[in-house]
Amino acid sequence: MSGEPSIDEELLEQYRGYALALIDALVTALPGWVERCVRDRVVASGVRFDAEARAAAEAAAASTLAEVLPKVRALVLTDPDDQATNPLSVLRAGTSHATGALRSLGVPEVERDEFAERAFPDDVYDLAPAAFSDVDPALHEPGLAWGAAKAHVHLTRRRAEASRA
Repeated sequence: MSGEPSIDEELLEQYRGYALALIDALVTALPGWVERCVRDRVVASGVRFDAEARAAAEAAAASTLAEVLPKVRALVLTDPDDQATNPLSVLRAGTSHATGALRSLGVPEVERDEFAERAFPDDVYDLAPAAFSDVDPALHEPGLAWGAAKAHVHLTRRRAEASRA
């Protein structure tokens, strides 16, 4: 029937469900992650985590959520074949507000290995997450499911192309 959705449309709708679940999980996890990043670096440096530091952490969290979430949303809701990056890359680039808070509080930069310095030159506090679970353990499952759904879309499409060739 011509009114029924195509296999690709059904596949993309399923993918979209996993993308939305990842977005929902990020809404919950991002502010706490940024606040923890700031608090942990402040405490580790010996600087007092006082009301000023708490306010800086909360402001950084709100700014990060406002900046990063729309970028992640736009990315994961884009057709998987058109995505030029991934959500972790967006999160890694979104550490600037926490970095600014730490600088304003006088927290010294941390020592990083050569790879981290090359890969993330602006991440002077070594905040960039390597995995979704570094942001929050609750992101592991939706991040993994989103990645698997994206891979499934790619694989299904490539198989269909190969069978037509």
